[in-house]
Amino acid sequence: MKQILLLLAIYILLPKHIFAQVQQPMSAADIQLAMKKLNTLGSVLYIAAHPDDENTRLIGCLAKERCYRTGYLSITRGDGGQNLIGSEQGEALGLVRTNELLQARKIDGGEQFFTRANDFGYSKNPEETFQFWDKEKILGDVVWAIRNFKPDVIICRFPTTGEGGHGHHTASAILAEEAFDAAADPSRFPKQLQFVKPWKTQRLFWNTFNFGGTNTTSPDQIKIDVGIYNPLIGKGYGEIASESRSMHKSQGFGSARTRGTMIEYFKQLKGEKVINDPFENITTTWKRIDETGKIQSMISNAQKQYDPFSPVSSIKNLNEIYDAIKLLPDNDSINRWKEFKLKEIENILVIVSGLWMEAYSEFNMYGPGDSMKMTSIFISRLSVDAKVNSITFLGRNLSKIPPTQMVPVVLNQNDTFVFRVKLPDTLNTSNPYWLNAQHPEGSYTITDLKLIGKPLNEEALKAKFFCEIGGHNYEIVRPVAFKSTDPVKGELYQPLEILPPATVNFSEKAYIFNNGEEKQITCLIKANKNNVVGKLSFNNSEDWIITSSSGEFNLKNKGEEQLIICLIKPKNPDNSALNLQASLAINNKKYSKSIVRIEYDHIPHQFILSDATVKLVNVDVKTVKKKIGYIEGAGDNVAESVLQLGYDVTELTDEKLTNESLDQYQTIITGIRAYNTKDRLQFHYDKLMKYIADGGTLIVQYNTNNRIGPLSAKIGPYPFSISRDRVTDEHAKVNFINGNHKILKSPNVITDNDFSGWVQERGIYFSTERDSNYTALLEMNDPGEKPLNGSLLVTDYGKGHFIYTGLAFFRELPAGVPGAYRLFANLIEY
Repeated sequence: MKQILLLLAIYILLPKHIFAQVQQPMSAADIQLAMKKLNTLGSVLYIAAHPDDENTRLIGCLAKERCYRTGYLSITRGDGGQNLIGSEQGEALGLVRTNELLQARKIDGGEQFFTRANDFGYSKNPEETFQFWDKEKILGDVVWAIRNFKPDVIICRFPTTGEGGHGHHTASAILAEEAFDAAADPSRFPKQLQFVKPWKTQRLFWNTFNFGGTNTTSPDQIKIDVGIYNPLIGKGYGEIASESRSMHKSQGFGSARTRGTMIEYFKQLKGEKVINDPFENITTTWKRIDETGKIQSMISNAQKQYDPFSPVSSIKNLNEIYDAIKLLPDNDSINRWKEFKLKEIENILVIVSGLWMEAYSEFNMYGPGDSMKMTSIFISRLSVDAKVNSITFLGRNLSKIPPTQMVPVVLNQNDTFVFRVKLPDTLNTSNPYWLNAQHPEGSYTITDLKLIGKPLNEEALKAKFFCEIGGHNYEIVRPVAFKSTDPVKGELYQPLEILPPATVNFSEKAYIFNNGEEKQITCLIKANKNNVVGKLSFNNSEDWIITSSSGEFNLKNKGEEQLIICLIKPKNPDNSALNLQASLAINNKKYSKSIVRIEYDHIPHQFILSDATVKLVNVDVKTVKKKIGYIEGAGDNVAESVLQLGYDVTELTDEKLTNESLDQYQTIITGIRAYNTKDRLQFHYDKLMKYIADGGTLIVQYNTNNRIGPLSAKIGPYPFSISRDRVTDEHAKVNFINGNHKILKSPNVITDNDFSGWVQERGIYFSTERDSNYTALLEMNDPGEKPLNGSLLVTDYGKGHFIYTGLAFFRELPAGVPGAYRLFANLIEY
């Protein structure tokens, strides 16, 4: 049966929470596990600092074995880390890791939450961390999470005493301890109480650990075996944990499946003392709510009577359980579980009924004012009394499908409905909500309290199916997604995108002007709707001359692009900088957003809308050599930055390294973590050493020590090790150990000024335990720590040179830091 409706809808979008995936299939075992969870009313909140800090074995065991409602509160989104799979840094990397966490929770059964804290990079102590985060603000966010989630038990990953190493780790434990008490105190964060009530968590534990050479476990601590095998799932929790943790692909945390007994240890920090188990003496069944023994029995009977070969036979039981829970009185202690359990039953009912409901759009992106075709599908694949009475959109009183046209569905045949929807011109964009406003370095700016903690925006558009299942009425919500079929990957669903009429992107992250040269700057304008006509303009500055064509653009079709090229030149040779902002005038309105797309197979496609600005930097950089070879590593923008200096840069693939002569390159540079990510580099070791001996210069940017192992001596011509030493203070004083060394003198004289304006850090993964043939050039340290001299290492070998550097050029060059360009040019020219 095919019905076509033409609806005119005005739907105002407000981002709220996570993109709900389309209906997920459930096996017979999944259904049995879901029914078991119906009779469990315990909850636990795990708290740590970053994506990857969570104990996936424990979360999986708590969520799927004990069937507790289990959440992970990650204080940050991991914005300040490094990226193994691409070049995203900062906010973009945080968005990648947010989605990796959500994919991990899908596997281990947990829920995901965040605070406003920004991962500003490695921190060595909590005092420094709280200087950036604003402790009281982030403490309020943790309290907000507790008051919303209402856990019986809180477990933190790290201690307050520093054994966790990273300052963020220790800070997360301090916040957990203080929030445990503050969440129960109505005088703390009283503004929250218009939406939530104080919550007293019963106990707080520290999940002690034995890794990285630090053992904080002891025999007298509480123990849980999380190595249990679940015959329903067909896996143990060590296997589930491996699959979950392996979703942290941007960090290279793929892990082996483990099987057998695995003991987790817990030290109690707060609450009534227990001996054997964190949930000891906590009632985690319906018995915790008065007069619900009947519900407990009804669910137990439904579990016993469940027939995996005839799941529809469970509909009557589930409908009765749903009605019984819905009739429970409304009060705080009951409502905590009432809504949650009703949603669980609703999900099970849809699956056991063999129903499928979805809504999808014709295109993946729409601009305000667009007409959108939405297709809704309803199908009953089992013999069950089910029908759809209407399909509508949440939040608006839209015309319903006439009841006379809605009849019980035909078994195993799609009922398809097509809606035409006019989107309003004032439609909000679906940008990640925490990136909509400018923010200080330590935390995001979020003005709507109800958004804080949510992983992602709510779906841009949602369809609601008003249907009957076994004579009972249900409202089933589905996101309107973009559905497509890829010839290689098959059927794909991606979040729907609401974008401004057009975006404008600069071709580079920063433009470096060497000694007042004129440069050509390219702007790419892309239409997100049909018939976009307008004009490009820039903010003005007296220190820069900007010459362009008319700047007019006329884009007839959605997705069409137009390049506009302009010439820019600083007026004087003195060092100066400008944040150049582009603006698009369309229909008497101005739009000034650029778009960054993030597309990986293991997470839904994402995008970020940010201000269309680019940094112009005029700097005195002397260069001589012209031909550079670049061996790509884990992903950075250093090669593009080197091009800015006028060098001819060629990417050296494995094929080129194997078959071509290297003597055509004056310098070869390896990208960050190249030796971690490219096993074949060891095959080319001898050829690279010969290249150096014959007169070439090889620059190796930082690698990590966790994946190099015994190969650490085969990076340079002489042995050296890579440590975890780093200097996180980007303002740390840099001392010249060998101030007269040519690298610091030619062709650019490096001074203290060249270390001004650095971002996030000085450097990471410094060299150590090196052969005496190496010369260290720089010394630096974080406050209160001993000086480190492994950030820049050089040696002559034959006629050429080898350089290892842990300096954070991969951050500084794209950020347009003048001194970083001058120093990197000297490395290239050495």
